[in-house]
Amino acid sequence: MKPILATALLAIMAAPLAACGGNGDDKLAERVEDRADNRADQLEAMADNLEDRADRTREVGEQRADAIDAADLNAQAMSNEQKADIVANEAAAVR
Repeated sequence: MKPILATALLAIMAAPLAACGGNGDDKLAERVEDRADNRADQLEAMADNLEDRADRTREVGEQRADAIDAADLNAQAMSNEQKADIVANEAAAVR
């Protein structure tokens, strides 16, 4: 029982010392955490922007595909270069 009591007393006595630190590291740690939080916020904003761009890319692709269908192009009469140009122009229109 005495070893358990001694360990408990030691832990109780050490707790205030651990909390105080005294090395100024609390402010440094807080700055590091704040910087990481700010960077995470920036990354989330970038992800939101990319998601918006992805949605817009899909919309433009669907609109262009609908326009091609509506124009009733004779794709069989087109060369592979002409088809590639249409696809490339679609990709450029989204940027």
